Order: sequence, then C-alpha cells, then structure tokens
Amino acid sequence: MSARSGLANVGLVAGRDLASMFDVGIAYIYAIGFCLLANSIFMNEFFLTGTVDMTPFFALLPLLFAFFVPAISMRIWAEERKQRTIELLLTLPISPGQAVVAKFLASLAVVSLFLASSLPIPIMLGVLGDPDVGQVVSGYLGAFLFGALFLALGGLLSALSADQIVAFVGATLVGFLLVLSGDPRVVAVLDGLFANRALGSFLQDNLSVLPPYQAFVRGVLELSSLVYFLGLTAFFLFTTTLVVRHHRD
Repeated sequence: MSARSGLANVGLVAGRDLASMFDVGIAYIYAIGFCLLANSIFMNEFFLTGTVDMTPFFALLPLLFAFFVPAISMRIWAEERKQRTIELLLTLPISPGQAVVAKFLASLAVVSLFLASSLPIPIMLGVLGDPDVGQVVSGYLGAFLFGALFLALGGLLSALSADQIVAFVGATLVGFLLVLSGDPRVVAVLDGLFANRALGSFLQDNLSVLPPYQAFVRGVLELSSLVYFLGLTAFFLFTTTLVVRHHRD
C-alpha cells in the first residue's frame, strides 16, 4: 500500500467519524457545554481579579479535559463494537494503525474546537491590556498536547471495552489520577501519609501530567515536556493498534 493511498484511507475514516459526531450532535453539545463552562468560570475569576492573564483559564483546563475528553473518546471504538461495525471497518483496505490514527485525528478535531471556542478570551485580553502573546501561544500548545494525550488514553480504554460508559468512567478516573497526582495539596497529603517513601512527590515527578503541562502554561518550552506528551500519546496509540489488530484477528 502506497503512502498516498494510506493517507487517503486515514482521511476517509477520519472524515466519516467526524461527520458522524456532528450528525448526531455530539460535537456541538460538548463544544457548547465546554465553552459555556470554561468561559464563565474564567470570566468570574477575571472580574474578581482584573488580571490580564490567561493563566487562570489554562489552570482550569486539566480538570475540565479530564471530564470532557473521555466523553468524546468513549465512543471511538466502543460504539463500533456495540454496533458490530468494527468487523466491517477492519475488512476495508485499511490497516489497524491507520484506523486508529484516523479516529484519533477526528476526535482531536473536536478537542481543537473546544480550544477554539475560548479564542474570544485572548482577543478580549488583547483589547483590554497587553498579555504575553508568547505565553498564551505556549499555553494553547500545552492544552492541545494535553487533549491529544487524554484522547489517546481514552481511545485505548474504548478499544478495550464494548461499553461506552465503562470506557468513559475508566478514562475519567485515570485522567483525574494523572491530574490530581500533581496537585500540591494531594502531594502534601500523600507525602504525609507515606513520609518514608515520599509517595506524593514521586507521583508528581514521575506520573502526573501537571508539571509538563504547567511548563507550557508558564511559557517554557522544555524538551522533557514535549517528550512526555508525545511519547505517552504515541505509546497509547500504538497499544490501541495492538488491541484493534487483536479484534481483527
């Protein structure tokens, strides 16, 4: 199979999945819900502090993404298995890896819509003051990578389950674990409970998504942060490919 035909297959499946999400209204509902919740919380914070800074907005995203992204990813494969269309999909001239990438890109387009719905915020801040443009761009890049990682994780759990609810709950729990394990209050509690092992600090340094994400929010582009997001995303996509290949065989 040539590279051109492979890309065509990826584009075909991605377009089908994206159109399906908009046809049934899922993309619209989640995007509107995310937009209203994120923007209203930020505006409340903005009017209280009056600070021309998007850091409070980016600080909200991890917890919001831990809920909204699994709501998108839960149907990636679980719906195919429930409707018994996964066999039909895998009989097409498309490899499991291409199918995984295609579905991932379709869902990533919806997450990008989430982020695009917040663009009025930096525009407003630019009108009212002089925000750090580089830091804002870096924050959006970190949010995009964050969403991609959680999508890849959710897609894996969706491939492992034929039930969307199970996939959603599993992805949400793991997502909150990755987020809360970097919260200073949680770290302090765990360090206090396991003083000899410093469990909280260990999880924060080696597991949590917050430290690499917060580096982007501060406007710092670190190689270690990029490796964290891209490496884990690639790992989850690769593992999903193995699971889907197992279903085909």
